[in-house]
Amino acid sequence: MFSIEHEFDATVVTLVDEGSVNLMEDITINMFEDVITVEQLDPRTDTVQKISFSLHQIQELAAALDLPEGVYKLQQDGKSG
Repeated sequence: MFSIEHEFDATVVTLVDEGSVNLMEDITINMFEDVITVEQLDPRTDTVQKISFSLHQIQELAAALDLPEGVYKLQQDGKSG
């Protein structure tokens, strides 16, 4: 299950793990104009772990989800080569 919320300066997507024996903590993705952050609570330390991506890194991640093993570089038009 997931939710999408549009806030003043960001779009927030929350991913909820459900239906599994070993449930993971919710993941929150904050999409700002120039950066995307991914946050998840670490129950061992009771702290939120945060990773920041540039928009280019997110484009590369999205492309990588559909490609086989290898090394790639996105071209100006967003295609991999």
